[in-house]
Amino acid sequence: MSDKIYDVAVVGGGPAGYTAALYATRAGLDTVLIEKLSPGGQMTETAQIDNYPGFPEGVDGFTLGANMQQGAVRFGAETLNAEVLSLNLTASPKQIKTDTADIHAKTVILATGATHRHLGVENEQALVGRGLGYCAACDGMFFRGKTVAVVGGGNSAAADALYLSRICKKVYVIHRRDTLRATKIYHEPLMQAQNVAFKWNSRVVELLAEGKLTGAVIESVGDGARETLALDGLFISIGRTPATDLVKGQVALDEAGYVVADETTRTSLGGVFAVGDVRTKALRQIVTATADGAVAAHFAEEYLTQACK
Repeated sequence: MSDKIYDVAVVGGGPAGYTAALYATRAGLDTVLIEKLSPGGQMTETAQIDNYPGFPEGVDGFTLGANMQQGAVRFGAETLNAEVLSLNLTASPKQIKTDTADIHAKTVILATGATHRHLGVENEQALVGRGLGYCAACDGMFFRGKTVAVVGGGNSAAADALYLSRICKKVYVIHRRDTLRATKIYHEPLMQAQNVAFKWNSRVVELLAEGKLTGAVIESVGDGARETLALDGLFISIGRTPATDLVKGQVALDEAGYVVADETTRTSLGGVFAVGDVRTKALRQIVTATADGAVAAHFAEEYLTQACK
């Protein structure tokens, strides 16, 4: 494999990555996808996905990820299960060093994703999918008519709280400061929502559960006073960390560390494209990730065609 030069190498096997691989192979491009874990990326952590078109009864993330892989493999995409150790994107061809092989490719599609920031409290990971989540748009419908809380004060947290206020009985917003960091457009509708209550200058210090989440203990960052909230659901929206360590200094990143790429998915470096959660974008959902993958394959094909002229 190390002597071969692929047309396209996709780094990351989430929905964006496998869609890119599908579209690239269907376009006749010799394509390899590198993924260190199972197909689907973070999507595999979601037990029930109800907002991806074509599944009227919903689908679990593991199944959807496996199906996406099978679709790409059907048309000839190769999958290399390996961890990427380094990237040389300025080389010609571009070089990808993994723990099992060295890959060379004319173009690279970055689909490395971003990870949710965690609270760091006990039982957090054990309660994911059992009342605790990181995506209100994904899982909020499970809590219709119930009491939930959102942790955070930025745009994502404010948008989550506003969305949940339309379907939930009660929504608490827990924030470490005394005002939202979110842009002003969110402030007035949240303040006017009668079922939204703010817990300012507070942080979550304990999660309560009996098989599933039943509540949370919050603590004042000022005097340390504690309060227990009875909850059916808790959404943590304190930001994400993009997986861009391997590309720092090679492609332009925004101030939050995401790869700068517009709707064409082109980055600041020719022949390198960024798709899905790792790219600067307004909405990070499965459907927008798959759209990115299709777009990237198109422009990778265009880049290769022009390079051959």
